[in-house]
Amino acid sequence: MPEDDPALAVEEELRLARLALADGNLPHAADHVAAALVRAPTLPEVHETLARVAAASGGDLELFPLGHHAFVGAVVARAHLLAAAGHPAEGLDLLAAATGYAPNADWAGVPWVTAPDLPERLDPERTARILMQICAAVPDPVPRRLRDPLRPYLVLARNAVTVHPGHALLLGAASALARRLGEVALAVTWAARGVRAQPTKLGEVWLGYAYRSAGRTRDALAALGRAVALDPDDLAVYADIAGTLADNGRLDEALDWIDRALAKDPTFDCAVHTAHRLRFQRDGDVAHLVALADFVRDHPDDTHEHGDLAECCRSRPWLGQVTPAGGPVLDALRQALAAEGAARVALRLDALEPPSAMRTATAAVPGLDVEVLAVADPDPREPRRATTWQLWRYEGTIAAPTLPSPSPEAAERIRQLAHPAWPHPPAAYDGAVGLATLELADLLGLLVHPPEPPVTALGRVLAGQDPSLWVRCVQVWTCLGLLHHRTDEPWAESTRRRVLVELVWGVEDWITEAAVFALVTAAWVDPAVRSDVAAVVAERIADVAAVARERRVPIATSLAHLALATPDLDPAARDLARVLIRGPADAPSRPGPFTRLRRLLAALFGRA
Repeated sequence: MPEDDPALAVEEELRLARLALADGNLPHAADHVAAALVRAPTLPEVHETLARVAAASGGDLELFPLGHHAFVGAVVARAHLLAAAGHPAEGLDLLAAATGYAPNADWAGVPWVTAPDLPERLDPERTARILMQICAAVPDPVPRRLRDPLRPYLVLARNAVTVHPGHALLLGAASALARRLGEVALAVTWAARGVRAQPTKLGEVWLGYAYRSAGRTRDALAALGRAVALDPDDLAVYADIAGTLADNGRLDEALDWIDRALAKDPTFDCAVHTAHRLRFQRDGDVAHLVALADFVRDHPDDTHEHGDLAECCRSRPWLGQVTPAGGPVLDALRQALAAEGAARVALRLDALEPPSAMRTATAAVPGLDVEVLAVADPDPREPRRATTWQLWRYEGTIAAPTLPSPSPEAAERIRQLAHPAWPHPPAAYDGAVGLATLELADLLGLLVHPPEPPVTALGRVLAGQDPSLWVRCVQVWTCLGLLHHRTDEPWAESTRRRVLVELVWGVEDWITEAAVFALVTAAWVDPAVRSDVAAVVAERIADVAAVARERRVPIATSLAHLALATPDLDPAARDLARVLIRGPADAPSRPGPFTRLRRLLAALFGRA
């Protein structure tokens, strides 16, 4: 039987269940019915077989046991049996638990859940709690493509509100679910009715959220303000008000609300996260995000997940994604790939490009003819400082690696990890731990011998549209892997620091950027190394500025963005980085590579 045919798989489970029933083996029959429910939770034949198992066992619920590691199919089967036995509230509790475990499955799409008379047999407060449990298990709002499995719960909410039209808690919980499923007008109606029935802080919050989703900002702020008046100590509402104000361009007012919350409790997680996000939004100073990362590290037991740090870092150079490379050789590479080999491409360069760029282009397009007209001083083929780890050797203007290829195991590990985006630098650090056991020779070999992209959607797009981005991903994640090399060694004398600093001062290359990013990431995750890293970055950015006065430095803008991401960087170095990012006043404008990367990420992962 093909494993990828769901219909055949369900039919096989039901066939085995019927055979077990015929043999009187009820536990075996129950196991197969539970497995069939997972594959087809609304299929009538599955429910008919479940009813036969229940009849044969006298409604024995223990055929579908609950426990610490209960099978979701058994949980759902037990829910249906409880409802059939006259205990629908307990059944709904279990269905809600299943939805929390797998929100994309249509666990509740069965007649008894949507029956108009079901709420008459339920306590309205119990129904409200079940709806709140569903809300806690799903995104806010739920993406359109994921809403259908949750609509039976919205039908339940409609029926319950019809039966209990004046129950404030039920109306508020129903509003919260409707809002998540895109029924904003209905959410406003229900929440407003709930507040009229019984004004409570929670009811006003639900009404405020509904108004906010409807674009009625003034009404939303009024409702949230009433919630504060009803409970001045609920600082989460202060954060909600601040977020709403900030979303509507009223940043000063938003910060006033956050300061009021922090005055009451300087450690309240929602207020701290919101405060750092809004302050970064106001002035762009990375110190706010570093302070937030420190707070997250020092408070691992926050009451719930926050996305403020990731939100601030998303799509920003090096904070949330690799900086795409530019330059004439990569422009020629992309043109050749777009032409699909229809013609040979000849390229004459006024200056030498980074060795990684040259090798990436010539490897991806064998018909690419590159001629370098001149090599300007300071010579980009020479390390900026004497180094032990010489990664490139030159014959004229042709660069070749000095190191052997990495092991197949190292190549496979980096294929599994390398990616152009990450939530924030500490998350990137954590993500690279899988490279911790690689030998130093393998890590260095990966920098100059990047493996082919993986056979995934991301790998295929990068290979076909922008091989340079894949090479940069490999180099970035390899240098992050170096941060995990021999972590028992004290930082100042460690192998990982020595190697990364030498890479920073090596031949002007994409590897320079990757090594600087690794050092910057180390400073994000370990306050003890911040002054050291800041000094290295300040020296390197000063050197870039000095060289840029003599010739073009292809990696200058990227290194400047890295400098702005560096914790505790000297203000003078920060100002110098901003000058490098602005570039010469007479520099021609050209489309930035960030646009391409954002489009690629949005196409692959639905993010911008």
